[in-house]
Amino acid sequence: MKITAKEDFWNLFPEAAIGIIHAQNVDNQHNSQEIQDLLELAHDKAKVFITHEEFSKNEVVDNWRQAFRKFKTKKGARSSIEALLKRVQQGKGVGSISPLVDIYNAISLEYGVPCGGEDIATFQGDMQLTLAEGGEEFITYGSDESEPPYPGEVVYKDEAGAICRCWNWRESVRTMLTEQTTDAVFVIEANDASGHDKVKAAIDELAKRLEKYTGAETSCTLLTKENPSYPLN
Repeated sequence: MKITAKEDFWNLFPEAAIGIIHAQNVDNQHNSQEIQDLLELAHDKAKVFITHEEFSKNEVVDNWRQAFRKFKTKKGARSSIEALLKRVQQGKGVGSISPLVDIYNAISLEYGVPCGGEDIATFQGDMQLTLAEGGEEFITYGSDESEPPYPGEVVYKDEAGAICRCWNWRESVRTMLTEQTTDAVFVIEANDASGHDKVKAAIDELAKRLEKYTGAETSCTLLTKENPSYPLN
């Protein structure tokens, strides 16, 4: 099994970079106060990315909104990092979900980058970052009806359907991390060259925390146009 960013994706985002972490033998059942403290501290660190009173003019938000304008999206679709920063700006905070999700949400807030994670055991065939054909099966959390991506939408997918829509804006309930997850893949995204350094730093820190707090064995890479594929086993 492998993850591959396809040529059609690179044609649209030639300077993008996708940080990949493969984490094996993880424990997603036992949360800790240390993980909660990291998530809480990340809220304060994220404020560095919210310096403009008009939310849409903050650099991280504007960068990802421009990226989303390059393909057709569902109305209201926003980058996952924008959604987290919005909660920080509004004083709502990002609540605890599970050890793995809490750890990558903290990283997302601290580095101002979109992060996501999926359960590899649920995949059917390889995972691809590509442009949707349209019609791929996709059922998200809290829904029982398929909401397929638009043709040309940036998606992660496998042979069974879409894994995430609009980069990692929404994920499929089929592949989401659960308490039973032991083998996971994490992605950290940059849509242009300006985000490469942040992604590299975020990958390193996320891998360290996964190892420390969940007992994971990790391997990492950076997908680029020159290095578009990575084996997951």
